Amino acid sequence: MQALLDTIARMVMPTDAQRLFHGRGGLHPGCEAWTLDTYPPVWVLTRFGEASDDELATVSAALAARHGQIAPGEPLNWVFQSRHEGRSETRLMAGSVPEPHVVTERGARYLVHVLKGQNHGLFLDMAEGRQWVREHAAGAKVLNLFAYTCAFSVAALQGGAKQVVNVDMSAGAIAIGQQNHALNGLQAGASFLAHDIFKTWGKLTRSGPYHLIVVDPPSYQKGSFVATKDYARLMRRLPDLLRPDGEVLLCLNAPELDTAFLQDQMHEAAPELIFVERLPNPVSFADVSPERALKVLRYRAPGLDAPRAQTRGLPDGQPEQAEQAPQAPGG
Repeated sequence: MQALLDTIARMVMPTDAQRLFHGRGGLHPGCEAWTLDTYPPVWVLTRFGEASDDELATVSAALAARHGQIAPGEPLNWVFQSRHEGRSETRLMAGSVPEPHVVTERGARYLVHVLKGQNHGLFLDMAEGRQWVREHAAGAKVLNLFAYTCAFSVAALQGGAKQVVNVDMSAGAIAIGQQNHALNGLQAGASFLAHDIFKTWGKLTRSGPYHLIVVDPPSYQKGSFVATKDYARLMRRLPDLLRPDGEVLLCLNAPELDTAFLQDQMHEAAPELIFVERLPNPVSFADVSPERALKVLRYRAPGLDAPRAQTRGLPDGQPEQAEQAPQAPGG
């Protein structure tokens, strides 16, 4: 645990939500099971596996000592989550958690919930993706698929987007997304659809075409979305939703699937879309094997002077309503 303890001993009082220690990246041998995040004013320690009482006591002492140095007189608030065999257990170890709990990221405000579930309302590894959208959304009509709590939409509207359509089948996540827009004073320009994406193509097509589409699905949720079989179905629809020179951000957080998986699937499903680049991840999420980390790939549609492929039907020639499968919120 020494690398984790060294990080705690050096940390400064953060203002934005962020990852502080990423043992999962494999750059700190012996600490692969540990991560430490901050959702100010709360520290969140996660152990992938079981933690001993001695380990927790050691981290608790380290946090208390450093917190006393960087925030003297202020209460220490920290939460521990253990993830083991597909289950998670979350405990408040010291202090309290604000309710509502609002954090910031580069000037944007978001609601989070660190005491329940494995997803806290804001995916910290997507910070650079949100910043890219903020910097490139001026005047754009944006489609945000698997919108979760709509953080991409907030970033797009802050960057001057003309319109954002947010789609996620979780009504609860969409409701938090609406609150996130209100928190940032973004009362106009966004629409919210608590719909199954695979049953909504007609509505989405009529609302288009779009300058930018963000696709950030879960990698594997049985009965909802499984990247290995469902991503290609989604990719086939993209050319008909995009304006000439429109762009797509394809996101995938699955250690077992590399960049080539997305590129091969796109080449097969929508060969006219042109690969541009892979966006960088936050430095705090550095990984000894970058292909295991979050993948965010940027694609561009051909311009007006390039021939466009004909609208493609389903591989088996069946009509649109036959391609229906539920999906769960991604992020």
